[in-house]
Amino acid sequence: MAEKSRSNDKAALLSKTVEHIDIKSFDARPIVEAMGKMSFTSRELSRAADIFNMAVSDPDCAVILTLAGSTSAGGCMHVYRDLVAEGMVDAIVSTGASIVDMDFFEALGFKHYQAEGSVDDNQLRDLYIDRIYDTYIDEEELQACDEAIKTIADSLEKRAYSSREFIREMGRWLKDHSVKKDSLIETCFDHDVPIFVPAFSDCSAGFGLVKHQVENPDKHLSIDSVKDFRELTDIKIAAGTTGLLMVGGGVPKNFVQDTVVCAEILGKEVEMHKYAVQITVADVRDGACSSSTLKEAASWGKVSTVFEQMVYAEASSVVPLITSAVYHKGEWKGRKRHHFSRLFDA
Repeated sequence: MAEKSRSNDKAALLSKTVEHIDIKSFDARPIVEAMGKMSFTSRELSRAADIFNMAVSDPDCAVILTLAGSTSAGGCMHVYRDLVAEGMVDAIVSTGASIVDMDFFEALGFKHYQAEGSVDDNQLRDLYIDRIYDTYIDEEELQACDEAIKTIADSLEKRAYSSREFIREMGRWLKDHSVKKDSLIETCFDHDVPIFVPAFSDCSAGFGLVKHQVENPDKHLSIDSVKDFRELTDIKIAAGTTGLLMVGGGVPKNFVQDTVVCAEILGKEVEMHKYAVQITVADVRDGACSSSTLKEAASWGKVSTVFEQMVYAEASSVVPLITSAVYHKGEWKGRKRHHFSRLFDA
C-alpha cells in the first residue's frame, strides 16, 4: 500500500510536461524592433538580435553557440536544435547537463516536468525526483541515461576520445535507438556540427563512464579535455571569422574564447571573435570569469568590442525572442554549412 501511495504521489508530481518553444511558430521581429526604441534590458536584447543577425548573414562568419545553465530543460531545447537544422549554428560548446542530462535524456523518450507549488525537497528525494528550480526530472530515468552512456562506451574502441568524438558516437547510436527523433545531438550528427563538452564528466555521462572504467579496469576509454581544446582551436583557425551566441557563462564561455589565444600560441594569426552576444544574470563584481564582460575579454585578445552585447536577463525569457526575430528576418538563408566535424575525419 505504501509503495502504491508513493507511486501515486510521484505520478501526480510528474504530470505536467515541459513543452519546448517553437521559434518558427511566431514572429518576434515587431516586439524586438520596438524594444530597440526603449531602454535598459529591452534595448540590449534588440541590439543582441541585430548582432546575431550580422553573424548569421555574414558569408565569412562561422557561428558558435555556447550553452550553460538549464534552458534546455526549461523549454529552449528545440530552439538550439532548429538553429542547427536551419544552418544558423556551426559548432556548439556546452556543459554536460545541457547535452546529456537534458537533450540525450529526452532523446531516450524521457521528459522534464513543470513543478507546481512548494514541495519539500526531502520528499522529492524519497520519490527519486530531482529538481532544477521549478522543473522536475525522474531520477530513475536519469539513471537509465547513465546506463545508456555506459552501453555506448562499452561498444567503442578503448582509447582517449575528445568529448566531440564521443558525442558524435552518441549521435550515431541515437540513429538506431532514439525514441524522440531530431534531438540536438542527432541533428548535429546529421549536419556535421561538432559538440564540445569540456567538463564532460560533470553530468550524467560521468556516472556511466565511471561505471564503464570500474568494470573494465585494464582496458577502457577516457575523455581527453586537452584534445577538446586542440580540436576547437583547429575549428577557430579553419573558420577565420567567428561569431558567438553565448547562453550563460561557465566553462563553455571561456573555452571558446580561449581558442583565439591558443591559436596565437601555436603561431597562427587569427582574428578575435568578431561578433559576440552573451545572455547572463551573473554579477561582474566578484571578478569571476563567468561574469566577465565581453569588453573585459577584449583585454585578453579574445573578443572584438565593435559588435558585442551583454544582455542581463534570465536566458529562457530572451533567447526565444532573439532567435525568432533573426530566424524570421531570413537573412541567414543561403549561408553555407561549414561541416566542421569533417575536419577530424580520418
